[in-house]
Amino acid sequence: MRYRKVIQLCELERDLEILPAGDDTYIGEKGINLSGGQKARISLARAVYYDADIYLMDDPLSALDSHVKKAIFERLFLDFLKDKTRILVTHAIDFLKSSDKILVLQEGKLVLEGKFDEVQNDPYITQICAIHNKH
Repeated sequence: MRYRKVIQLCELERDLEILPAGDDTYIGEKGINLSGGQKARISLARAVYYDADIYLMDDPLSALDSHVKKAIFERLFLDFLKDKTRILVTHAIDFLKSSDKILVLQEGKLVLEGKFDEVQNDPYITQICAIHNKH
């Protein structure tokens, strides 16, 4: 069943277990009783459950810890949605190597485009990776 699969892929099973009425729990206005990560994963699950041909997502993994982010990226974006068009706008560079194509925008202008092996030595990418690896 698609519903259960999406819940699993968005790492929501444990969250639903602890909610008083599971997936029937009233969330409240603007999800006030949910964490940022829970809100992000529920939004992601809603989008994926729709079964669109194209997914355009604006930083859907930003509120997630590294373990959950990695699991969702690999199982959901790389596997489950592999036959769909997936456009991910993000500041996270963790998954550049797994991307089909990388587009870097600066002040609204395209400054770099290509697969990871084509752009990995570009000074802009090396600078971003160096900053990221310091943290």
